Amino acid sequence: MTADAFLFWFLAALTIISALSVILMTNPIYSALSLAMTMVSVAAIFVTLQAYFLAGVQIIVYAGAVMVLFVMVLMLFDLKHELQAFTRGRFSGAFKIASIGSLAGLLVGAMYSARINSALTESSIAANATSKGAITPLAEELFLRNVFGFEALGVLLLVIAVGTVALSRSKGGTHARH
Repeated sequence: MTADAFLFWFLAALTIISALSVILMTNPIYSALSLAMTMVSVAAIFVTLQAYFLAGVQIIVYAGAVMVLFVMVLMLFDLKHELQAFTRGRFSGAFKIASIGSLAGLLVGAMYSARINSALTESSIAANATSKGAITPLAEELFLRNVFGFEALGVLLLVIAVGTVALSRSKGGTHARH
């Protein structure tokens, strides 16, 4: 077994073990940390494939921003009370199943739509990527043409973070000082 194959199988096993621990852990903080480990190990697999941009995006966006959002949401809720409120009644069970079904339908529809649209845009993206490099058109689109939306999203995420901490510390919040 070569070193590359060993590294791949080690990272694959680490990814699967940490992904399983996300759903098997009873403590939500440990589950969030396991999710972060899953995302980091997927980024490491991207590095072994020499997809450094994808690895960086995986770390910055998912392991960074999404995990901060998860932890802020966990701070907001009194988890013992929320678990009792979330698991009662037949109506809530039927609502959960209907929600999962509609989400699955939306996902299948989005994949079908993306498959149809990808054939139209694939040739224009390939022509643009080969003439300028693979990342340059994406960077130009994001930082030149859509810079206001990019900055507004950053400010919005900052306001969400500050608001979450403020709400969790307010009277009646889950982490209020008594």
